[in-house]
Amino acid sequence: MDILNNIFRNESENPDGGEPQKEEKPSSNLIEKIQQLGQTNVPQLSSDSRIHCLTIVGQIEGHLALPPQNKTTKYEHLIPQLVAIEQNPKIEGVLIILNTVGGDVEAGLAISEMLATISKPTVSVVLGGGHSIGVPIAVSCDYSFIVETATMTIHPIRLTGLVIGVPATFEYLDKMQERVVNFVTKHSKISEDTFKDLMFAKGNLTRDIGTNVIGADAVKNGLIDEVGGIGAAMKKLNELIDLQKEEKEGLIQ
Repeated sequence: MDILNNIFRNESENPDGGEPQKEEKPSSNLIEKIQQLGQTNVPQLSSDSRIHCLTIVGQIEGHLALPPQNKTTKYEHLIPQLVAIEQNPKIEGVLIILNTVGGDVEAGLAISEMLATISKPTVSVVLGGGHSIGVPIAVSCDYSFIVETATMTIHPIRLTGLVIGVPATFEYLDKMQERVVNFVTKHSKISEDTFKDLMFAKGNLTRDIGTNVIGADAVKNGLIDEVGGIGAAMKKLNELIDLQKEEKEGLIQ
């Protein structure tokens, strides 16, 4: 009887006559993701959130692909995201988190221009570092924050690799540098003279020209609006969103 009961039990559990199916553990997918990516999924904001968080970390990758071991932010990924943010009516504000060493000048300026021209309120927070071309991105938002320990490196435009040593090359570099200077001075409280003094200062950076500005010094020079972290940035962004709503309602009335 025990043998017959076992046969009937097996047939009921596996009517096709094949091998019994193994029950997949719910944690197997999670373990697989950790093994492949070194991390789990990033927690998503709730559906009723009106703020979208955009992170710019590592090196900003331009027209040339960087080695796979480099942590990069690809501008071809960010630009479609910003277009989608502009079109999405549920997103009312954008929070930019910056921890970047800089990177491609034109890619950085492209991201900066998109942030500066987006119709929704934007707030940036510099965490760790907002170096080089990260400076225009930080100041492109409606309001900018920097934490006390974060640094921003301001230095002249440089090229790596083979460069043709003719006057035209240096003229091109100078024009590119002017684009950066004009953008930063237009979107922050720093004057052109002060910014250039920081850019061409000698002795501040080891074997280089430029200045490493830390936390409160960035605010003192007029580069960043305020010293603060995530809490202050979220509060300010919500204020800007509410202010824009009031202005729209006033125009409709």
